Amino acid sequence: MPGKDRIIFVTKEDHETPSNAELVADDPNDPYEEHGLILPNGDINWNCPCLGGMASGPCGEQFKAAFSCFHYSKEDVKGSDCVDQFRAMQECMQKYPDLYPQEEEEEEEEEKPADPLREAAASEASAAREAAASS
Repeated sequence: MPGKDRIIFVTKEDHETPSNAELVADDPNDPYEEHGLILPNGDINWNCPCLGGMASGPCGEQFKAAFSCFHYSKEDVKGSDCVDQFRAMQECMQKYPDLYPQEEEEEEEEEKPADPLREAAASEASAAREAAASS
């Protein structure tokens, strides 16, 4: 794009005099200003880097629908009224496994905590065996 940048040369004398530039206060309603995930008016900041580009990917519309539903949900269990939107988002994401990798089931199995009922039953059985052996 020719002409998009402008080069200005500054002399040593220009640097020696104090600047007369006036700073303009930030506009709190500027939608492009970084405010975090929630804007001051309560709306969702879809430009927030914290969303990792989810709002603009191939499933962006589904993500926005699910996230908006959750954000504005008034249910006792927040978001319980958003199951359909989250399902649509998940179905979309499954169509793009390179962009949205799914966790491997094998990894999930390793990370799952052991069944507490099974552990308690095993401990109880082992204690019963020890008691029987010592009597």
